[in-house]
Amino acid sequence: MSGVYIPFILLLGVFSCAVVVLIAMRMDVIDHEAVPLHITFRSLLYWPWLLWEIVKANIDVTKRVLGLAPISPTMTRLQATQKTDLGLVIFANSITLTPGTISIDVEENGEILVHAISREGAKGFADGEMDRRVTELEDA
Repeated sequence: MSGVYIPFILLLGVFSCAVVVLIAMRMDVIDHEAVPLHITFRSLLYWPWLLWEIVKANIDVTKRVLGLAPISPTMTRLQATQKTDLGLVIFANSITLTPGTISIDVEENGEILVHAISREGAKGFADGEMDRRVTELEDA
């Protein structure tokens, strides 16, 4: 870098990066598993939603730790609908990133063993919202 941060120079840098990516995609030299460019744009919608879920779960865990809500640890199995290993890993890691829940095991058939700090937390995954969003992310 030159140390010059004027908008025109920055724009040229972004443009040249985009051109290199497009050329590499056209040449088919990008391994879709090692560099998952196909999920990049949809992830811009997924991450804010996940951050909001993390905030809500933080509030819930805080209430439980302070004794304002009961702690009722539970284990449950979720059937993931992801078609790729990458999608399954994103789903399992999203569960673990959400406070109060941990992905313990991922089976070959896509079943995930989850420990939750409360029954309500485990039921929150039963509605399948996170699973649906990750499946949409990998279908990008």
